[in-house]
Amino acid sequence: MDRQHSVPILVTSSSGGAKPLEHLTERDGGGGVSEAFIRDLVHQYPACLPITEIDEIFSGAVSICTELNTPAGPIDVFMVTPSGLPVLVECKLWRNPEARREVVSQILDYAKELSRWSSADVQREVSNRLRRDGNPLLDMVRAADPAVDEQGFHDALTANLRRGRFLLLIVGDGIREGVEAIAEYLQVHAGLHFSLGLVELPIYIMPNGDRLVAPRVLARTVLVTRNVVAVPDGYVVDPAEEGPIIDRGQEQSRQFWTEFVNDYLKLDDPEQSKPKPARLGYISLSLPAPTSWLTVYRTLDPGEVGVFLSCWGNTAGAYAMQTIVDEFSAGGAVKDELGGTVKMYRVAGDTRDSIIDSLQVGSLEQPEARKRAFSWLAERVNTFVNVLRPRMRSAATDYQSRVE
Repeated sequence: MDRQHSVPILVTSSSGGAKPLEHLTERDGGGGVSEAFIRDLVHQYPACLPITEIDEIFSGAVSICTELNTPAGPIDVFMVTPSGLPVLVECKLWRNPEARREVVSQILDYAKELSRWSSADVQREVSNRLRRDGNPLLDMVRAADPAVDEQGFHDALTANLRRGRFLLLIVGDGIREGVEAIAEYLQVHAGLHFSLGLVELPIYIMPNGDRLVAPRVLARTVLVTRNVVAVPDGYVVDPAEEGPIIDRGQEQSRQFWTEFVNDYLKLDDPEQSKPKPARLGYISLSLPAPTSWLTVYRTLDPGEVGVFLSCWGNTAGAYAMQTIVDEFSAGGAVKDELGGTVKMYRVAGDTRDSIIDSLQVGSLEQPEARKRAFSWLAERVNTFVNVLRPRMRSAATDYQSRVE
């Protein structure tokens, strides 16, 4: 059965009467609603998109321009967050039959092309589209968040483009049969490395001729991202998976993490959710500072397990992590509370420091070594959560007060 939505009811204070508003797209010809109208509406008023409901990491996205040129065609609306996360918007009228057939492949083509770009490519095309010299991309982002660091922003944008870390939004004017199947298709699409949302922008006409837009999320995918994580010095990335550890036995990884999460990991903090077992060399636990998390990893050669603090650059999470690092390096209480053999480390090619604890246990296929790894890792993860979670939350609150 198709999902149905009731029309808004206008209750007037003068007469005390109630009147259902007319849906413009139900009029012949759509009542003047066109894809260009929806595109311009989204560009001028990006807050009309319920982005936080789809994926909160992309909240605060700044609309940069319409019709951004790419080899796959022009993107209806190109947006980016101050943390360097791209948002691509494709606007369609669902009454157009071709919309349902082509919109998926179209927006996937845009994402595929942009995954080959760098921040410099985006900057060039934005300048060409806006016919402005200098760096209008950075200028517009800084207008929304003056604290944005130029180098950090461009590095983050390049990394997110190359990793395929996008939010793809398909925005339409109404529901038609088969539209929700788009999301179902994408959730099982083998190449999905991004979030996708279907947003409906039904437009109603007010008695005085004004238009009322009532945004709502029609459907969204379960996020399936490429495995992007900071790597401690001395470790390498498996290029097939972009994870932190060379670990080609995916089923072995799943069994390892399932056993750890189900049988060993006990968390004192009732607000901390357990991670899901993965077929990778690591799992992660989200922290209350946005875009920050704990990475819990294992390596096969040498047999080692460990946990370290991670974040996206130029975000509340980055600010919170730096606060932790500063306290740790100054010999503050966080160092004593974490205990163990925690130390600072710097990711190769990065300028940020973080903290890590690790233990070499030998072959993780041996029962004794495996049990030792699980027991040590369970204690370390629980301690990291207990010590870092309240500090990260407090630092994120401080960060928010600074940028407001």
